[in-house]
Parts: sequence; C-alpha cells; structure tokens
Amino acid sequence: RKALIEAARWQIGKTVSYNPAYERLSYPMGDIPMERGVCTDVLIRAFRRGLDLDLQQLVHEDMRANFSEYPKNWGLSKPDKNIDHRRVPNLEKYFSRQGWRKLVSDDAEDYLPGDIVVCYVDNIRPHIMIISDRVNKEGIPLTIHNRGGGTRENNYLFGSPLKGHYRLPVEK
Repeated sequence: RKALIEAARWQIGKTVSYNPAYERLSYPMGDIPMERGVCTDVLIRAFRRGLDLDLQQLVHEDMRANFSEYPKNWGLSKPDKNIDHRRVPNLEKYFSRQGWRKLVSDDAEDYLPGDIVVCYVDNIRPHIMIISDRVNKEGIPLTIHNRGGGTRENNYLFGSPLKGHYRLPVEK
C-alpha cells in the first residue's frame, strides 16, 4: 500500500488542473496528459506507477465479460475502453467484484493508509480518493485526490458523506 500512496503523492504538482473531458486513449495503458485529469486519474496513475496494475485494462476486460453487472448511468450498450475506468461507479463495481469492499464508518481508525474511499460531493457527484499515511492534528488520515485544481493531499476524508470503502489485498 505504501507504493500506492507514494505513486499518488508523486502526482502532486504534476497534475495541476481538473478536466473531465472524454478523450480517445490508447489501449492498454492509455492516459490523458499528466497535467490534467479527474479524481479517477489519480487512482489510475497510482495503480500503474505504484502497483503495476492497469485499471483501464482490468476494468475493460471485466466489463466485457460482465457488462450487465455494471452501472448503466451513461446509456452505453457495450464497454468503452476510453472512459469506463475513469468513472467512479465503474471503479466501485470493479473493486466490489474483486472482494475489496469494506464497511463505511465515521470512525477515522477504520481507514488504513492505501485504502480507497468514495464520497458524493453535494450528494450528487461521485468522488474517489486514496487514504494517505499522513494524518491531521486530530489523527484523521489525509486523502490524496483531485477534486479540482489538481492532485492534492489534504484533510477531506469526511468532507462529504462517504459512500464506499475499499481495501486491496495485502500483496497488492
């Protein structure tokens, strides 16, 4: 998990804007330019750099085999390797299908460094973050994410109501 955190933190100062635009990507290992992205791009890049796992390929392959299991929020009739991995609800479904789901709580001690959490900003916009190995003065873990303005490490764990909590197996 330390490698995941370090790979997420490495993006601070490199990804400096928030841009959710749809783009055609190479496959596998496709990415938009490093200077921009959204919350999912922080996670995608951290998985690649820190864990050598390509969420674009993993999610796409799982969606191809199990498309009916995934959310239908976008009206697609088949998977789209350019965007599916960049959508929080699809990542939540993929992580759940991997058995990584944990209980959501309001107790900071339940969140370990490297955990992944999902909240809904203003109760409507899904947002995904990585739990840092640093804490604030109250002992609440910081999060690494891009909620706007680029990748940041800050005190946002309980900034919006949490809706999802995921923990990768120890060997990851």
